[in-house]
Parts: sequence; structure tokens; C-alpha cells
Amino acid sequence: MVFIGGGLGSLCRYSIARMVQPYNLVFPWATLIANIISCIVLGALIGWSLKHTMGSPMKLLWLTGFCGGFSTFSTFTYETFHLLETGNISYAFLNIGISLLICLGCMWLGISLFR
Repeated sequence: MVFIGGGLGSLCRYSIARMVQPYNLVFPWATLIANIISCIVLGALIGWSLKHTMGSPMKLLWLTGFCGGFSTFSTFTYETFHLLETGNISYAFLNIGISLLICLGCMWLGISLFR
């Protein structure tokens, strides 16, 4: 289940990267978008599971697999490091701040909507 969910999550993340790639942007929008969506999905699933029973296979498929394959902390870290290394200090700190604040807000939103 983790393998299947992780593959689906990775395909979704790759699709977002491909959609953003033609714009050749300095700021890592694809990673931010994937992390935002992943936090909303994870929050919604957690919120839903607080009221309903979610079996272990479904948790492994969606929470561990899909959200784990879709979210991109290692990519976020690398892209932030690259921004720092290339002198884009303001973009690096903007990426850190936006990612943390928006993703925390999206997690809260997802849980709140389905709690």
C-alpha cells in the first residue's frame, strides 16, 4: 500500500513540476504547491479519521504512501540551500517562511474541514 500510494504521490508531484517548468522561475513554486496540497490532503484525511474508522491499509496508502510521496521536504531543503548558495538570500528566507506558515495553515484547514 505504501508503494502504490508513494508512486501515485510521486507522479502527482512530478506532474506539478512539469507544469511549472516552462516558466523557468527562480522561486521553487512546484515544491511549494506540492507541499501545500499535500498538507491539505493529509490534514483532511487526519480530520476525517478522527470521526470515522480508517483501516490500516488505507492509512498506509494515503497517509504514509501518497502524502509521503507527494510532499517534498528533502527537495524543499535542497532548493532553499541552492537559493542561499546562488545568492538569492531573500528568496531562500521567503521560501522558508511561506512554506512553514502556509503549510501549517493548510494542515489546520484540512483537519478543521473534516473534523
